[in-house]
Amino acid sequence: MVGELDVLSEWIPEQMQPGTIFVLENAGRVGERDDPFWAVLSCPECGTLGLVTRKQIAGLLPVICGSQWCSAQFFIHDSLVVARKSS
Repeated sequence: MVGELDVLSEWIPEQMQPGTIFVLENAGRVGERDDPFWAVLSCPECGTLGLVTRKQIAGLLPVICGSQWCSAQFFIHDSLVVARKSS
């Protein structure tokens, strides 16, 4: 799993490698009112693209990969990816 996120400044899907994040232009305006979508993240494990929320970006909630083949679960702390510890 990639240990650090790489911020993409321009939306170019072909450049979304595992661990790449792109902050949405309309960040905070789409999704749930209390926790709107903030960015597109390429899973640090498998590269599957998914939306992440403001609380996930802040490290308050874990990110779980949406791929049916990947079971990555992790937290984002600043630009670091920290694997979620099993309970």
